[in-house]
Amino acid sequence: MKSASTSPNAGATELSSNVPAAVRSLYPDDTVVQLLSLRRDLHRNPELSWKENRTVELLSATVASLGVADIRRVANTGLVVRVPGLDHSAPVVALRGDIDALPIQEDTGLPFSSVNPGVMHACGHDVHATWAVAATQLLLKSPARGDVLVIFQPAEEVGEGARAILESGALDSVRAIFGGHVDRRFEVGQVVAQEGALAASTDTFRITITGAGSHGARPQESRDPIVGAAALVGALQTIVSRRLDPAMPGVVTVGTIDGGTAANIIPDSVQLSGTIRATTVESRTLLTGEVRRMAEAIAATYGLTAKVTLSGGTPPIVNPANAIGWAREAVTSVLGADALTPLGTTNMGGEDFAEYMQSIPGCFLRIGAREAGGKVIGAHSPGYYADEGALFIGAAVLAECARVASAALGNAAV
Repeated sequence: MKSASTSPNAGATELSSNVPAAVRSLYPDDTVVQLLSLRRDLHRNPELSWKENRTVELLSATVASLGVADIRRVANTGLVVRVPGLDHSAPVVALRGDIDALPIQEDTGLPFSSVNPGVMHACGHDVHATWAVAATQLLLKSPARGDVLVIFQPAEEVGEGARAILESGALDSVRAIFGGHVDRRFEVGQVVAQEGALAASTDTFRITITGAGSHGARPQESRDPIVGAAALVGALQTIVSRRLDPAMPGVVTVGTIDGGTAANIIPDSVQLSGTIRATTVESRTLLTGEVRRMAEAIAATYGLTAKVTLSGGTPPIVNPANAIGWAREAVTSVLGADALTPLGTTNMGGEDFAEYMQSIPGCFLRIGAREAGGKVIGAHSPGYYADEGALFIGAAVLAECARVASAALGNAAV
């Protein structure tokens, strides 16, 4: 998108026509204007992971202006807001909106484009933060059975924020948690709420291959780590094709190779790094183990040594049946059953919401963010933007998820 005119709501303060009337009716005109203003302010002033200081101050002030009394600053640049329910003794449910941006130079042409060079909301977290505010408003008007914690989470893009929120202890009482992500593969009004794998694990590997350097004209005097690294890159591609069940998705990608200083010098060592993606615990264990085994074996074959470092990333998101049942009920209540749409393809992107789901039952949704007739634009790209209708639909769906889950958990506890 090179000009603001290609976005149907780039400068407007009215919702686009693809927001159903039932959803539009939830938001008074002045609320629509306030939420759009907030989203555009966040988009214009993006901040990177763990640097979301202005963002969190703005969000805190905005939530306080709604009359919420229980606002906790946690995990440095995060917030946890408690929205009172009808029964304070009922089970507590949580909603999450992430707030950080990416190190990308924006190229959307939006009138509220980023003013921070090299920083952009290229993944829609400005919308997620705003729909968390909007969900707070909706739950204040129509409370869930129990209290709802609304999480404004930092540092999702580096896979650290969810862990920090959990470690703060702020969610210790939570019985269920819900989150979502804007997605331009789907039109505004469509929601993916399906059981099973929805996002991949995100492990990173770093491999240092060490040999012995020499003059490039006398390779017999060396143990060439570049030749070993080249063999390893090719061999790593066989892990998915020959070690993983063909029915299971998986990725092993080498992203960097760094070695050598001159054309006529064989270096002592070469460094490689890459990412490993899997959608189940079992396949994640297999892929990470095979990367280590293969690196060490290939290195030994060439008379080299390999030091393999695996940094544990986020787990896969696998939506369980019970929580997805609550979410599907919520989507149907807000939008009708026709709004439910299948993911349609495996998503190998990662999402640190998975960290919450290791200890708290919950599920994750994809919220359509493409305007009618618009093109698919990939997240993490300079031209990415989300249609603002997604903001209002995401808030309504997540707020209803909290109400449905809270009621179900409360009934089960009786």
